[in-house]
Amino acid sequence: MSWAEIIVLVERAQGGDRAAFGELVERFQGSVYGMALARVRDPLEAQELAQDVFVHAMRKLPQLRDPRCFAGWLRRITARMAINRLTRRGPLFGADPDALEGVAARGRDPGAALEVGEAVGQLKEGLAELKPLDRQTLEAFYLRGRSLKQMAREFEVPTGTVKRRLHVARGRLREVLEGIDPTLADRFAAAELVA
Repeated sequence: MSWAEIIVLVERAQGGDRAAFGELVERFQGSVYGMALARVRDPLEAQELAQDVFVHAMRKLPQLRDPRCFAGWLRRITARMAINRLTRRGPLFGADPDALEGVAARGRDPGAALEVGEAVGQLKEGLAELKPLDRQTLEAFYLRGRSLKQMAREFEVPTGTVKRRLHVARGRLREVLEGIDPTLADRFAAAELVA
């Protein structure tokens, strides 16, 4: 699904189209569940948290000002709700082996693994072609998982400057990737929504 299609779905969902919201849920449920699982470390609780995130998102969607920010907005909701849940019950240490058996294993066939490896190589090549500030900004946010506030402290600039740098750096990386592989640039644009 392309960036433009997701924006259209968000706009339709903001207008009350439940089918459009359902498509958004289908598109993002894996990433929301993955993020929830990484935070709460319990498959059943992560599933419950993911459902709560989408219920909350459906209620608050009309308040989202920029449909292009849907993925990041959803990610922030997931993180905040996971923190609230952990604060109420405390962290879990370890995992119940019976619960782990219930989680489906996901594997890639060799062709898909090769394709992903090639895309990662091209992405690294694209990052290497960027100016140092663009590269550092993208690496801090996407690879090291820094928040905007953390990046503002690290780079000693206002949060608004970090947002602008991220926006500009993403655009420059997209341009570089189009020169390397146009389909990779499209995949990168779609992945920005999930990352």
